[in-house]
Amino acid sequence: MDSQSIFCPNPACPARGQGGQGNIGIHSRKERRYICRECGKTFAETKGTAFYRLHTAYDVVVIVVTLLAHGCPVQAIVVAFGLDERTVYDWQARAGQQCQQVHAHLIQHPHDLGQVQADELRVKKQGGIVWLATALQVSTRLWLGGVVGSQRTFGLIAALMKPVRACALHRPLLLCVDGLSAYVRALRQTFRDPVQTGQPGRPRLKVWKGLCLGQVVKQYERKHVVAVTRRIALGTAAQVKHLLQRTQTSDLIHTAYIERLNATFRTRLVALVRRGHALARQTVTLEYGMYLIGSVYNFCTFHRSLRLLNRRAGKKWSPRTPAMAAGITDHCWTIQELLSFHVPLSPWTPPKRRGRPSKATQQLVARWCA
Repeated sequence: MDSQSIFCPNPACPARGQGGQGNIGIHSRKERRYICRECGKTFAETKGTAFYRLHTAYDVVVIVVTLLAHGCPVQAIVVAFGLDERTVYDWQARAGQQCQQVHAHLIQHPHDLGQVQADELRVKKQGGIVWLATALQVSTRLWLGGVVGSQRTFGLIAALMKPVRACALHRPLLLCVDGLSAYVRALRQTFRDPVQTGQPGRPRLKVWKGLCLGQVVKQYERKHVVAVTRRIALGTAAQVKHLLQRTQTSDLIHTAYIERLNATFRTRLVALVRRGHALARQTVTLEYGMYLIGSVYNFCTFHRSLRLLNRRAGKKWSPRTPAMAAGITDHCWTIQELLSFHVPLSPWTPPKRRGRPSKATQQLVARWCA
């Protein structure tokens, strides 16, 4: 047990989310519990992970989640392991919630994206049709996030642009999408900042400089593509060409990378299979499955196009995951490492009270909020 890498998960503790400062001690080695010396609360080692309060062996849970993340049917897992179907769905939900927290903590940080591709998938659901929209960074093949909506309208695209904005620095950015007109308005409304003039009133919002949008419009006849039209909806041709040459091997506007990722999602998420009989029962189940597959793709899967030639090792290729290519991690994660990752809480803020804060509160603020 390592008390230096553990932090207090108590939301009311001033030392929440912070470890390695002598505030965490070992309470019970047999039960694998820690104690926070600041608030006096004890907590299990698996608190805040997908294994919390599970009585099944971790190896079994990891194997089942691995099979779910690679498209194995739930019925096959039930027969092979002798588990209840509700147990398998519960583990899938736990893994999805854990992956969603890991994604928000590690992926959604501003960095230079260069080029992003986005697309929508039509999903069959009990009682109707829903749409799954996802986004991908081209240079690192990093999955930036996705949203689920009932209709393929402006609301769905605007919700998708929020996680993309959370991952983007104010740098020249190219977004390659299909011909849906909602992308132009969503891009303009999402990627803009207020212009401070010192005058009273609400400041004017200005669209980012260097923001480009390329669209690929496909024409179909009898379910076959007969013509492809490429157009620039935002930005100039010179800006688009520069970003394309910087982030990919050609200067042609396309959505091949996000479509390849869509194929991965369709292979591993049973509700996305074309002409299949499996339907998504609830939207939240679809979201958990999306985050599970997307996180396993980012952290636990080597991508062939991201490998680097290692001349020191006899010109052998060094494989990389999208998270490794983006500089988020330095190694390929295992499924158990992904499910047991402790996502720290946000820093503690002292409660707002009238009057001057007490000396005890001032000491807590000086120690934990500095």
